[in-house]
Amino acid sequence: MIARAALIVSLTSWLGACAMIPNSGPSTGDIVDKKGTSGAPQYELVDITPQVIGILRGQNRESFEARFGDYRPSQEPRIGVGDSVEVLIWEASPNGLFSAAATSDAESLSTGSRDTVIPSQVVGRDGAISVPYAGRVPVVGRTTRGVQKIIEDALKGKAIQPQVVVNVTHAVSTTVTVTGEVTNGSRVPLSVRGDRIMDVIAEAGGVRAPVDETYVQLSRGTVTARVPLSRVASDAREDIYLRPDDVLTLIHDPQTFIAYGATGKNDEIPFDAEGITLAQAVAKAGGLVDTRSDATGIFVVRHEPESVVRLLHPDLSLPGPQIPVVYRLNMRDPNSLFAMQSFQLRNRDLVYVSNAPLTDMQKVMGIASGTMSPGLSAAQVCVEAGCR
Repeated sequence: MIARAALIVSLTSWLGACAMIPNSGPSTGDIVDKKGTSGAPQYELVDITPQVIGILRGQNRESFEARFGDYRPSQEPRIGVGDSVEVLIWEASPNGLFSAAATSDAESLSTGSRDTVIPSQVVGRDGAISVPYAGRVPVVGRTTRGVQKIIEDALKGKAIQPQVVVNVTHAVSTTVTVTGEVTNGSRVPLSVRGDRIMDVIAEAGGVRAPVDETYVQLSRGTVTARVPLSRVASDAREDIYLRPDDVLTLIHDPQTFIAYGATGKNDEIPFDAEGITLAQAVAKAGGLVDTRSDATGIFVVRHEPESVVRLLHPDLSLPGPQIPVVYRLNMRDPNSLFAMQSFQLRNRDLVYVSNAPLTDMQKVMGIASGTMSPGLSAAQVCVEAGCR
């Protein structure tokens, strides 16, 4: 009788422990079955397939070439308001408007040139500069060669065979603003040859942050795009020519993902700005733990724009600009080995590997063994003592 009571006590304790099994996270069944129920967070569950990877690939990769389209060299810089312009005027002989008077008969007979430098002056808001005997000369929107021709024509009949050279000594209107993680943030004038992104970054003294953790953000008008610096440096198509008034910002943004659950390492793990695949991420996290992991329950958790989720699930019912999405990979399917090599992680993604159902059973058995041992021992003693 006593032995039976001891067994009942042990079984009762075991059953009570079943409801309190410790867990590090939801099981695969929890994530799949609780989808969309009122008791669970609202999210979309998407299986990782080649079709899904194709849709996401088109959304993931930002590109200067694709965003700005025209990557030809910029037009030759033209003079603008605020630029500083210097004018040099030559005359064929002395005693002219700009040449000094001859000091000797020999010099007065000389046909050598005589020059005058008109000091640098800032182009006014009327778009013109002042040149003696030529008046206000319009320069805005013109090249230096065009301005030279205008001044020479204005001085004909006044100066002696005038020849003019115009230089922009300080360009303000044809500059690119470079800021962020560069050594010398400044406004960099564009050259006549045309300057690409890497040319301007070099002109600003280079990058202070590690290249593989740095992004280049280019703003042109109302359009802004961001591309890893390592890709700009290695792909000539992304190293596009810049335009006046572009804003180039170098951003140090280390990328990380969080590995959690039945992986060899639970941690926040960094990766390069070029990105990382799910296969690489699992490897960085120490792989799956054989004795715990559920190969059918590898999940990537992130928020996606509504427009992307509608491509994945046209019948989307969740509201909001950003939709919580759980991507699932079943590694019992051999095709998943190829899929995980193509699925790209993003910054702050959560990679979660659920425990196998057997793991919970092992825990239960461990608890049962611990709780039933005293009862079994008592029963054994009682049996040996002849209890009923």
